Amino acid sequence: MYRGFNIQCADYEIQNNYYKVGSQIQNAKKEEIKIKFQKYLIDNETLSGNDIMNEWFPKNDYHIFLSHSHKDLKLALGIAGVLKEVHNLNVFVDSNVWLNSNDLLKIIDNEFCKNIDSPTYNYDARNYSTSHVHMMLMNSLNSTINTSEALFFLNTPNSISAKEVIRQETFSPWIFAEIETSKIINKITPERLFRKTKMFSDLEKGYVALNESSDRELQISYELELGHLTDLSSYEFEEWINSKFISPENALDNLYDYKRLHNILIK
Repeated sequence: MYRGFNIQCADYEIQNNYYKVGSQIQNAKKEEIKIKFQKYLIDNETLSGNDIMNEWFPKNDYHIFLSHSHKDLKLALGIAGVLKEVHNLNVFVDSNVWLNSNDLLKIIDNEFCKNIDSPTYNYDARNYSTSHVHMMLMNSLNSTINTSEALFFLNTPNSISAKEVIRQETFSPWIFAEIETSKIINKITPERLFRKTKMFSDLEKGYVALNESSDRELQISYELELGHLTDLSSYEFEEWINSKFISPENALDNLYDYKRLHNILIK
């Protein structure tokens, strides 16, 4: 990862016009992954965490990791669609690229966590399976953040709690984890930029996203430190999208130049 941006986006034309484009990216692979995994369960008594991660959360190359609230999925897919259509940028949207981790958890729980002669689940076994699946998901997310060139945090009321005015907080542990990872991960300058050698700074603002739900539930808030992400207003984001570039890399380079870091470090 090289740079991170705190994105404001209120353009719902993006959502409506490009949602289908974004939702079709790698969607066809999902059913194939699920069928292969169900066969894997039948053929193996002991499960390999590495095999599961490779099958369920396959690694690919992305220009941008898009961190978002699941409530903003349609908007996130619209952004992924417009960036692919206009600038040929490959954007990682977890719920679109991978199968849902809850689906994986359900398959494992139905196979290994049910009480004998009962349709109910064993509480301890369920906790054990959940800890493994969430570890696999977080490991895969961290790896994808690391290999993506840029991280975009989709900053909306769905991802940040409106209760706090001074501090920014999220109820999503996934958003919190993604933003924390983006703070501490090793920043890598793309080879094409070595002559410019602008490194990721801790001076600007940024953010995170993933799993929430709707009814009354346990809510645990996490304070978000966004100072390492660069702010990008809705107007600036739209202006960048509507500009013409010769390649995906040229589009990203233009964004880096447009939002130049104050401190330039030589690697």
